Amino acid sequence: MAKIKKQTLTQNELLAQALVPKDEQPYEIPDNWVWVRLGNIITIKSGTTLPLENECEIGDVLYIKVSDMNLDENQFEIKTSSRYINDYLPSQLIPQKSILFPKRGGAIFTNKKRITNIPILADLNIMAITPCIADFMFTYYWFLSVDLSTLNNGSNIPQINNKDIEPLTFPFPPITEQYRIVERIENLFEKLDPAKELVQNALDSFETRKAAILHKAFSGELTAKWRKENGVGMESWEERRLGELCNSFQYGTSKKSEQSGDIVVVRMGNLQNGEINWDDLAYTVDEEDIKKYLLFEGDVLFNRTNSPELVGKTSVYRGEIPAIFAGYLIRINYNECLNGYYLNYVMNSQKAKEYCSSVKSDGVNQSNINAKKLAAFTIPYCSIEEQHEIVCVLDNLFEKEQRARELCDVIENIDLMKKAILARAFRGELGTNDPSEESAAGLVGEEFQE
Repeated sequence: MAKIKKQTLTQNELLAQALVPKDEQPYEIPDNWVWVRLGNIITIKSGTTLPLENECEIGDVLYIKVSDMNLDENQFEIKTSSRYINDYLPSQLIPQKSILFPKRGGAIFTNKKRITNIPILADLNIMAITPCIADFMFTYYWFLSVDLSTLNNGSNIPQINNKDIEPLTFPFPPITEQYRIVERIENLFEKLDPAKELVQNALDSFETRKAAILHKAFSGELTAKWRKENGVGMESWEERRLGELCNSFQYGTSKKSEQSGDIVVVRMGNLQNGEINWDDLAYTVDEEDIKKYLLFEGDVLFNRTNSPELVGKTSVYRGEIPAIFAGYLIRINYNECLNGYYLNYVMNSQKAKEYCSSVKSDGVNQSNINAKKLAAFTIPYCSIEEQHEIVCVLDNLFEKEQRARELCDVIENIDLMKKAILARAFRGELGTNDPSEESAAGLVGEEFQE
């Protein structure tokens, strides 16, 4: 962006365009900092979709796709599953010391941001930001403080373009202050990360035990005593296609929801760990939709479209708040031979997750599982009475899940603490600023010298 302007504007005009007018500055910063338009101090580059046959196990350059951004590490590491490319153009390379994030599809909402310290190739659905005059890690931490999903300009498919990034206002301190801020952030984060790791390990341990319990439930082991007491044998169990046990699979409303209204619209983000999370809500006043898509207690909702790792997540509606459901969800209208809570447990089992992974159709940064594929899923089926018993046993066993939810809250609190640290950092409130240092305006001005 800046290079093009240099050809047509004077140095003073370029500087004036880079600096943010006082009335457009989001908040107060130290006197020796300046607000700049992000597009004037970075370069933006999108990845390139390369033919599948170009990918190889050993090659010259690492090739990154959006699915690789699900790793916990903040930067890409060479792994046994890594892809490489030999046949490429130098212009397709993403420079080292770039910040990468998904720019299209549901992955935008995961707010994943990664850094690369080596030149790489990236998929077309990835955007790369390379700082020109700001410190690389300072810029990276600033991007961590920004929710890119708010820039979504897509309709059916969320997406972010260059023109959404370039006008963003960026707090720019003197370069030595940028270094000090990065050091302070990393020191503070180092104190929080071990605690988060311990909590995450405990949560992972619970999830492992939960998977084992569900396996016992759907292999009949958990209710062996109940069957003996009721004179029922394992011959009552069979594998049945879900479509045989349901009346229909109903897609949700395609109409846009509102920030306020009469009835809640349950969206894919509200489906969390088999339950419906009521924190981030949208609404509708559409009477036709309310009549057609109104949820009833025990309804099971399946997420048919989402990022590859989240598609297929399922939750049960317990009737807490009157609600309808959105278009990326399917209501499984099961008949009287199924217990909805039993079905919800089945759909959150490892078997269901593996099935969803095997049948999903992968599009541009999003995956889909349609009603036909959902109906073809075979579930462990037993009598309705035994289903009720399994639900009771699982509900009692998973009372301890409340502890796991508390662990999730601890992780969330640690993440909130990190966000608070970042917010203070980019307001100059970490106690690192030296007012005697020369204003950062001079450094920005040097960028436009001819």
